[in-house]
Amino acid sequence: MIIKTVELETVCGITSKLPDNTKPEFAFAGKSNVGKSSLINALMNRKAYARTSSQPGKTQTINFYNINDALYYVDLPGYGYAKVAQEVKAKWGKMIENYLHQSPMLKRVFLLIDIRHDPSVNDKTMYDWIVYNGYQPVIIATKLDKINRSQVQKHMKMVRQGLGIGQAVTVIPFSAETKQGRDEIWALIEEMMGES
Repeated sequence: MIIKTVELETVCGITSKLPDNTKPEFAFAGKSNVGKSSLINALMNRKAYARTSSQPGKTQTINFYNINDALYYVDLPGYGYAKVAQEVKAKWGKMIENYLHQSPMLKRVFLLIDIRHDPSVNDKTMYDWIVYNGYQPVIIATKLDKINRSQVQKHMKMVRQGLGIGQAVTVIPFSAETKQGRDEIWALIEEMMGES
């Protein structure tokens, strides 16, 4: 897809009402420092539209990016960052849960996992939670450029085992640096849009 226009259309905080969107939504979830903003920027073909931050845990809102007036990327708050108070974490959790429950236009959830490490307890919880809410997430294994090519298969296996998923679940290795994986993610999104 050729990206002509990108607009940060809606920002939802803890007390905000979710927008009544009429176009397909694709949500991105992941730990605070997993490279979610970098992925969204790469998909939008923009350098720094989604706010990347040296301070993990900065995205405390649900951000709706209108792409080409045809679909939305939905950036969910990062989870699992230690410096955030428990009470705030609980509110973010509620906010994400409400979104997963209530958005009729949500087509797919992409769950980002750092390919270098075993999935954390938070990653596994988030995966189970997305499935519990009725979605089969696509796993994006980020930071691909940070490991040797010879290690990729081993680390992909680590991600699958850590999440307890079989071969039926799609896992896409991705690098924000080299853009490897971007076309596969777009192909999936376009396929899902064709079904909507």
